[in-house]
Parts: sequence; structure tokens; C-alpha cells
Amino acid sequence: MTRIEKEKEIIGVMIRLYCRRKLRTEQMPQQYADLLAYARRRLDLCRFGEGKSSCRRCPVHCYAKEKRELMRRIMRWCGPRMILYHPLITLRHYLRR
Repeated sequence: MTRIEKEKEIIGVMIRLYCRRKLRTEQMPQQYADLLAYARRRLDLCRFGEGKSSCRRCPVHCYAKEKRELMRRIMRWCGPRMILYHPLITLRHYLRR
């Protein structure tokens, strides 16, 4: 699995976790489904490809401002909880640093 594919998977996991636990919905609201599709599209078009850094450290911010803020809110909420819900993903993330 390539780095881009892994990031797509992790973003999907985080958005679904946010919707299920924070928003308390079983189905992903359309706004978040659109955000997931947008994030996947942006990863497909990333100019750095497999050599990319994390989006937070990237010199080029390719997300629109409102999408970037929504993604930041999701990641801020999910970050501390990922160790509980997805420990393997979290462990791989910290080992990759």
C-alpha cells in the first residue's frame, strides 16, 4: 500500500470516528462525506506524491480554507482518541515520524 493510499484510509477512519462518536450518527452526514471525497481528491493530486510530508507541515496548502478548518477540527478531536479506537494505526503513525 502506498503512502497516499494509507493517508486516504486514515482520513476515512478519522472522519468516520468523528461522525460516530462526536456527532453520534451512524451514517456520515453529507458535509463529511463531501469532505472525505475532497480530501481523497486532494491526495490524488498532491504535487509531492509519495515523497509528501504531513499536510500540516506542507509548504503548499491545497485545501480550501473552510475545508482545512473542518479537517483541523476533526483531527484535533480524533488525535487523542485514535490510541483507544485504532491503536495499530496510531502506533504506525508514531513509528513513521
